[in-house]
Amino acid sequence: MPRISRSLVTALSSLALAAAGLTVAAGTAHAQSCSQDYLPLPDPSCQPGDFNPDVTQSTIDSTICVSGWTATVRPSSSYTTALKKKQIVEYGYTDTSTSDYEEDHFLPLELGGAPKSELNLWPEPEYGTKTAANKDTVENKLKKAVCAGTVTLADAQDAILTDWTTALSNLGLS
Repeated sequence: MPRISRSLVTALSSLALAAAGLTVAAGTAHAQSCSQDYLPLPDPSCQPGDFNPDVTQSTIDSTICVSGWTATVRPSSSYTTALKKKQIVEYGYTDTSTSDYEEDHFLPLELGGAPKSELNLWPEPEYGTKTAANKDTVENKLKKAVCAGTVTLADAQDAILTDWTTALSNLGLS
């Protein structure tokens, strides 16, 4: 049986990794597992959104509708910064400056999003025409509508997870 050289094995391994969407650098493999194709939304296979089980329609008066409540559940910046660095790589962003991204809750805390779930946090670009700052405005309007009783929590959550850029108009709030 012929012997296969180490360099040939390395080359074949690199080709197999590349075919799987991985790159080789200094003997390690790193996946670009999340797509930027969905911007200004996160890749739904990476961040579909996640719910805080403590926030339901029956608990909104003691959770999201209490002024300052989100500060009690917001994760520390050390947690979100570490996660942001990891996810910037996962999204394959060429700009790796953490200051150019907000580690944002896809389903916002204001609407019962899970505070520390990696399924709900993603590095949202601060550049472009539809940014994290634009999304904050939508989140605040939806929370006000939920707390005023004009929109149910479930409808607001569904609208923002479907597409935050159309959530207000889809609920008749624009």
